[in-house]
Amino acid sequence: MTKPRKAYPTDLNDTEYALIAPYLPEKSLCGAPRQVSWREILNGIFYVVKNGCGWRGLPHDLSKWKTVYHYFRQFRLTGLWETINQKVREAVRQKAGRAAQASAMIVDSQTAKSAEGGEQRGFDGGKKVNGRKRHLIVDTLGLLVLAKVTAANVQDVHAGQQIFETLRARPHLTKRLLTIFADGGYRGDLVNWAKENLHVDLSIVLKKENQKGFQVLPKRWVIERTNARTRRNRRLARDYERLVASSEAFLYIAMIRIGLRRLSLIYDSQTVS
Repeated sequence: MTKPRKAYPTDLNDTEYALIAPYLPEKSLCGAPRQVSWREILNGIFYVVKNGCGWRGLPHDLSKWKTVYHYFRQFRLTGLWETINQKVREAVRQKAGRAAQASAMIVDSQTAKSAEGGEQRGFDGGKKVNGRKRHLIVDTLGLLVLAKVTAANVQDVHAGQQIFETLRARPHLTKRLLTIFADGGYRGDLVNWAKENLHVDLSIVLKKENQKGFQVLPKRWVIERTNARTRRNRRLARDYERLVASSEAFLYIAMIRIGLRRLSLIYDSQTVS
């Protein structure tokens, strides 16, 4: 009988796994029947995201890297990471006394240096960074709604229309949506496009005149906090992925982990009380 391995800080606890288990497939997605538990597979994926190691660098007491990577890829191809993120976000919102779907959202971009190679890489002249841009839509709690990764030289207004197109294709997310807050990079035709196609107001929140350094701006500060939280995961401190789809998947995974931790704390505090 093998001894249970020592837990890593990124491992799911019993409460967290119970919260995510209903959204996982009942059977193996393809090929032979799965021999490793979903919990151990997820523990391996969360370890990679938080610690930033390559797949082959997974510790030997976790599941084999090929198995962990296989299911990361399968979940990415089937869109399951986005779906699980949506379910976790809705649960967090409801526990916070909010409706499952948001009436206000915030959109912004974050430039990240990328490793050599891979698709969609470019130079951001404003940030003087060669890499990619992560375009996020979050709710007013800072929970991720949608992620879109592009080359860094794509202007926010153009990438904004791409991610808004994705949002329009998910009508369940826009049932209550009235306003999306954004910075000056999203001005212009996109304001009218959002009104005509999404039926929402794209509210541009500009910096104050003569502003120097960082200042908290209404609503927009929420997404800055989300960007900071995702970058605390070493795999997201820089963009190492060859595919932008993998970059987007890791953003959803990081926010799933944050959401599960928040839900676990709520459930545990209710049990104690």
